[in-house]
Amino acid sequence: MSKCPAGQASVAAGTANSTDLPRPSPAPIPGAAPVQRPRRRRRGRGGAWPLAPPPAAAAAAAPCADSGSCSAAGAPALPPPYKARRGGSARGCRPPRRGGGAVSARRRPQAPSPRSFSTPAPFPRCRGLLARPGRRVRRVKMARSGARWPRLLLLALLVLALPAAAERRPGPADKLLVFTVATKETDGFHRFMRTAKHFNYTIKVLGKGEEWKGGELPNSIGGGQKVRLLKEGIESYADQEDLVVLFVECYDVIFAGGPEELLKKFQETNHKVVFAADGLIWPDKRLADKYPVVRSGKRFLNSGGFIGYAPSINHIVQQWNLQDNDDDQLFYTKIYVDPLARERINITLDHKCAIFQTLNGAVDEVLLKFEEGKVRARNSVYDTLPVTIHGNGPTKIHLNYLGNYIPNAWTRETGCSVCDLDLLDLSAVKEYPRVKIGVFIEQPTPFLPKFLDRLLTLDYPREALSIFVHNNEVYHEKHIKKFWEKAKNIIRNIKIVGPEENLSQAEARNMGMDLCRQDKTCDYYLSIDADVVLTNPKTLRILIEQNRKIIAPLVTRHGKLWSNFWGALSPDGYYARSEDYVDIVQGNRVGVWNIPYMANIYLIKGQTLRSEMKEKNYFMRDKLDPDMALCRNAREMTLQREKDSPSSETFHMLRAPKGVFMYITNRHEFGRLLSTANYNTSHYHNDLWQIFENPVDWKETYINPNYSKIFTDNIVEQPCPDVFWFPIFSDTACDELVEEMEHFGQWSGGKHQDSRISGGYENVPTDDIHMKQIGLDNEWLHFIREFIAPVTLKVFAGYYTKGYALLNFVVKYSPDRQRSLRPHHDSSTFTINIALNKVGEDFQGGGCKFLRYNCSIESPRKGWSFMHPGRLTHLHEGLPILNGTRYIAVSFIDP
Repeated sequence: MSKCPAGQASVAAGTANSTDLPRPSPAPIPGAAPVQRPRRRRRGRGGAWPLAPPPAAAAAAAPCADSGSCSAAGAPALPPPYKARRGGSARGCRPPRRGGGAVSARRRPQAPSPRSFSTPAPFPRCRGLLARPGRRVRRVKMARSGARWPRLLLLALLVLALPAAAERRPGPADKLLVFTVATKETDGFHRFMRTAKHFNYTIKVLGKGEEWKGGELPNSIGGGQKVRLLKEGIESYADQEDLVVLFVECYDVIFAGGPEELLKKFQETNHKVVFAADGLIWPDKRLADKYPVVRSGKRFLNSGGFIGYAPSINHIVQQWNLQDNDDDQLFYTKIYVDPLARERINITLDHKCAIFQTLNGAVDEVLLKFEEGKVRARNSVYDTLPVTIHGNGPTKIHLNYLGNYIPNAWTRETGCSVCDLDLLDLSAVKEYPRVKIGVFIEQPTPFLPKFLDRLLTLDYPREALSIFVHNNEVYHEKHIKKFWEKAKNIIRNIKIVGPEENLSQAEARNMGMDLCRQDKTCDYYLSIDADVVLTNPKTLRILIEQNRKIIAPLVTRHGKLWSNFWGALSPDGYYARSEDYVDIVQGNRVGVWNIPYMANIYLIKGQTLRSEMKEKNYFMRDKLDPDMALCRNAREMTLQREKDSPSSETFHMLRAPKGVFMYITNRHEFGRLLSTANYNTSHYHNDLWQIFENPVDWKETYINPNYSKIFTDNIVEQPCPDVFWFPIFSDTACDELVEEMEHFGQWSGGKHQDSRISGGYENVPTDDIHMKQIGLDNEWLHFIREFIAPVTLKVFAGYYTKGYALLNFVVKYSPDRQRSLRPHHDSSTFTINIALNKVGEDFQGGGCKFLRYNCSIESPRKGWSFMHPGRLTHLHEGLPILNGTRYIAVSFIDP
């Protein structure tokens, strides 16, 4: 075997390749012409490819180049064709250098990467070892482009492999099958199926009609029945190697993506089975140390969702030999934490939630992502868009929130796309459903007579209605009696329970609901509290046609965000504001919304009361208010405390839902809520004081219906110069104000001595009662600013009133006390004079005469007001009455 010339030390020996030593000149070859260094061409940032040496140099190097190998003392041979290695050339054969620097002896030859291809090395950069002289130019080109060959070859192989990979990829239509377990068809199941239908998934439901024996999952371990059912269901598919099987829960899972996306993400994992991942371990925390360490992502297995090839999943579930009430997640966990089983089956977890999003412990990670025509859930930590969303553990309420949008329930472009699904058309029914209305008066409530009257004006057949009334306030007995007299000939069945029964609110509500539950002809139960102002007479029709088990109309307090629902719950089960609460209340988002809490007014199907809600004690729960107890009992499955619950106040959050969803609709205007907290019942007509608490209802009750025409139709009259006449009070306002004054009864008697005013002396006394005496002064001044000031600006253009008056009073004229009033000027900038009763019916005579203009108004209209200047120009007197009693309300404004 021929050897390389002595003195050409190997680069691998590290003697002449160190960056710390100068490179020695190559030793001369005896009998050979001197080696001529080829000219270099710069390439890149300092690197150069050598040109071919002259033929003489090639001949001199022939003894080494022609041999099959070199000895250990010389440079290694170059096996044809030109297999020069980067780290093992002879002294005269320099490996390629980037940047023209010397090659470090520490850069040893490396084994090829598993992903690299075994391809011939490019033309060797070697001065002493030359190829055939006739191919000089070609080899130079090969040397220049040689670095590209592995990339080009790799690209070509990938292109050739694409068709084969496409052939191996299962089609979403016929090569994906979804399994789930549902022994009952709950609202959650129907939601799951709706989202599956939206994406055209093929669903195989296991366990339909079976009795659930898998244990109380939220309270303890269990769920083994699901594994048994899957074991039986997948057996017939076990030999289909190209079939992908997805198993998910259905009661608390929704789809957010389609089959194509699901299969793509599954195949990108390069595993045969992928389980959902969770940040929390359940049920055996002792297994945590056996889990593989994860650098990024969720570490623990969640059995609520997994995907894999049918033979692999069948291999897993065929190992099940336990009972139905054993734990399914523990079964899968023990397989996963076994390294041999995990590697043999090729199992992994969806650590970064690309496929499965579990919400327990991750609620803050998941955000709604609004796209055009659809909504996705985005994991903000891993920046992924999961295909399925699983509301495991205590996150059912948050899943309901997400389900209000995902995948297309509500979008910004189309609004609500599911609101018109499964509607009940009442126009097509021969006989209207029978409805039991439960009315609850649990605290003093303003404007109750109007509330009761609205019940009799509902747009619904009277023969299909029956009413149950619970009144807990003696103050309202007079109102209930009047209602009974009106309603007994209109409604076929009325039951009234008064305060004498001494029923608690919860007991009364249980009684009302149970009346419908026990009556098999009762199709719906409408519960309504007295603080609900139901202004839409079609409310009952609308709720029935929406066809939900439990549904409530949205009602809010005027000008506030207070409403009859909560969009979320705090950890202790009380109010928390959901992200969309304000938009729903303000009508920016319109639809039918799945919510955790409702109150005041709601409709429940009678069949639901006789099935899912058949327990009679729905309004009692711990120390909760009855409405909160109802909602918690409707959401939850059992009344026992859960295992490992943190406290008695928070354990309910860990229970599974009963399967009854509660909805609220804001698709129509239904009415509003009254404020009852500060309602004072110490007066005769207490509603007169509600101008601050309930301004809309106060206006509807006490302001003349024609008041708005002052500004639209210009109905203001001018019977005398600068004396303006316009409607202001309703008949109810006039009557109640008079009755309130008479009930108070402390009329002044028309004496000059008057301790109520500054100085104690009245020049022109009247028989009156001041508003301050009955505590109505602040409310009256607010009335002036809200309703009188706009009229002032209209009739006295350019004058802006302060809306302030020192004297506000009701005057009483009667033949036996004070018949008339002598001429005088008022101590005001302008005066209002409101007639509180009718001439000709309540009294004869009377009126007002403006002396300077010799103009009299002798037939004042009830509820209409004079407005005239006070001091200086409008001297006036009160004309005498002949009989009866005349009442007027007077204010001296801007004194």
